[in-house]
Amino acid sequence: KDHRSRFWRVYKRVAEEHDGEFLEQYTSDMDIVLVFSGLFSAVSTSFIVAMESNLSPNPSDTTNALLTQLVQIGLGNITAASTSASTWSVSMTALRIQAIAYASLSMSLLAAFGAVLGKQW
Repeated sequence: KDHRSRFWRVYKRVAEEHDGEFLEQYTSDMDIVLVFSGLFSAVSTSFIVAMESNLSPNPSDTTNALLTQLVQIGLGNITAASTSASTWSVSMTALRIQAIAYASLSMSLLAAFGAVLGKQW
């Protein structure tokens, strides 16, 4: 019986040392992930906000097109007023870049969420 209790005492001491080192290492790793994902999310968000204007038409172009239609109607040229529709469309490149930016922001926030869950566990 004494031999078994000695074994379990040694095992408990070694296991606690190993667990303590393990938790310390991964806690510091999760802190690094949190800092990196926070900074990356901030930079990514600023790029998304800057690129947001590429996804909608310029309001002054819309206003100018509507004013041109009103002038054409005022001059009695109804057929020209109905044909001067806006030709604006989103470029596929801008749409792809915006989708990648949103995906990277989502992955960064998911990594931060995972790190927070890991720290709380």
